[in-house]
Amino acid sequence: MNWITSLLGNLNYGTIWLLMLLESTVIPVPSELVVSPAAYHAAGGNLNIWLVILFATIGADCGATINYLAGYYLGRPLIYRFANSKWGKLCLLNQQKVEHSEKYFYDHGMVATITGRLIPGIRHLISIPAGLSKMKYWQFLLYTTLGAGAWNCILAALGWYLHTVVPENQLQAEIERYGEYIKFVIIGLVIIGLLYLLFKRMRKSKKDKAQ
Repeated sequence: MNWITSLLGNLNYGTIWLLMLLESTVIPVPSELVVSPAAYHAAGGNLNIWLVILFATIGADCGATINYLAGYYLGRPLIYRFANSKWGKLCLLNQQKVEHSEKYFYDHGMVATITGRLIPGIRHLISIPAGLSKMKYWQFLLYTTLGAGAWNCILAALGWYLHTVVPENQLQAEIERYGEYIKFVIIGLVIIGLLYLLFKRMRKSKKDKAQ
């Protein structure tokens, strides 16, 4: 999509917001190629790093809200129909991906809205099952903001760091290289966090039975 490439080459607060909105719906816009380059430019004095994170997070909230409302009002049959349509495939979407995000949400409950924002392949779809389950919007927005904010801080820190070690013409390649490491670390931390919550739940259940 040439217009997305054009926006990526002209990052300002408005384009950061728009691109992150699109990334949080079903449009295939990699968030690491938005926030990290913006933070790279912020380190050079062209943008404010805190405003980069703020506008990226607001954009993610807006895009996630669109998915939430689609799930809430359209329902599963229409969501699946779109996922399997020509337009869904253009967005790199299919029913299996939607079902995967649903399973993750129902397995882990409301906390999935936070942790799901950190996991590749689930991040931009986790809002759909939140809408399908009629999750309260204020809870959805709070958890989405926490998850998206954490992810954007990580990407911003990467871009800020890369400003000190690589020239701009090597930026994209380095973001992609470091991005793979970050994904593995985050997935590991999410798994540890979920196992801890599961352990606490099982421990509480045993204590309740003993009483």
